[in-house]
Amino acid sequence: MIDALFYPRASRAAPTRADTSVRSFREDPAPDVTLASGSPVTELIVVLLPGFSQLCLASLIDPLRLANSLSRTTIFGWMIISLDGNPVECSSGIPIGVHGNILDAEKSLGARQKLVLCAGEGVEQLDSAQLRGPLRRAERAGVPIYALGTATWLLADAAVLRATRCTIHWRWMAALSETFENLAIDDALFVRDGQIVTCAGEFATFDLAISLIQQFGDASLVRSVCQHVTADRWRDGSSCQSVPPGLRYAGVARQLLPIIKLMETHLEDPLSLDDIARRVSLSRRQVERLFARHLSRTPGQHYMALRLGKARRLIELTSMPITDIAFACGFVSTSHFPKTFRDHFGLLPSAIRTSTREAGSVELRAVGSALDAPVVVKSLGRSSRLQRVAR
Repeated sequence: MIDALFYPRASRAAPTRADTSVRSFREDPAPDVTLASGSPVTELIVVLLPGFSQLCLASLIDPLRLANSLSRTTIFGWMIISLDGNPVECSSGIPIGVHGNILDAEKSLGARQKLVLCAGEGVEQLDSAQLRGPLRRAERAGVPIYALGTATWLLADAAVLRATRCTIHWRWMAALSETFENLAIDDALFVRDGQIVTCAGEFATFDLAISLIQQFGDASLVRSVCQHVTADRWRDGSSCQSVPPGLRYAGVARQLLPIIKLMETHLEDPLSLDDIARRVSLSRRQVERLFARHLSRTPGQHYMALRLGKARRLIELTSMPITDIAFACGFVSTSHFPKTFRDHFGLLPSAIRTSTREAGSVELRAVGSALDAPVVVKSLGRSSRLQRVAR
């Protein structure tokens, strides 16, 4: 039964790219796209976790659908499932129907399948006990495992990462590093390391989907898909997530990015501006001019914003004591940290943690009662988050 649930639906006896009768939606094929027929279909079993990003899911599936349609061959197939087979509510509060549960889907995992986890908000609060066994068995069987958005957290929780290089959405990087030891975390859009592929999610998922089309299709098909979705470029997986807006394609990024990366890798043990300038072979004044011109702030202000941003994410996403968070963000004085934090965010660290816990309990209740009262409870959770941002 599970095999019959893959979309596009085709004869499961001999799934090949030549199977063109299964598509319910077609476009005019790109004239320069020619793919060899008879190749096996690449099948994705996509596991949706509560709070997943709908943008992330669409950024994966729609490019693959277009690759099938534009090439007039079935290159990719997919099946959407959940842990228990019930609909899953995304971060927007919309319940999404699925084709089955993970235990049944696990039985069909083989060389053709890729296991894809799609997670988002609240991943650190999820009860992932149901997922640990299937993940460990898939890893031992050599099944390719993809983690989108915050799903890298679940791989770490299941102890399948070990020394594997990985990435996660930038907001969870500090929390992931502090919660799980000895992880090799890269600031990247997506990272491939053996059978494990991790992706920052959101629009980075589109770049990952394009890399899959490039891997199993060809360059002309990639161009056709990008043209169809009006994307003038796609990014390499090694591109940084943390580049400030407006700098990713600017020529000056070659000078400014190494400085920012240096700051980001020394949040716990901050460097002096003279130290930074020396390491990037610039003068102190040149560094100050770069920040003033392109970020309208001093290097010290930017460095402090990075440290306080990490502190806030640790407060919101972990249960670390406030004093430990202060030390992890380079504050040697525990009395100086709360004042600096309040000056920047308008609230004390303790107030942020209290409001986060209150919002978290509302969201957990929302997940539990999604079918009974999805609108009222979820809007309370969203309202709480919006108030925290507004402050």
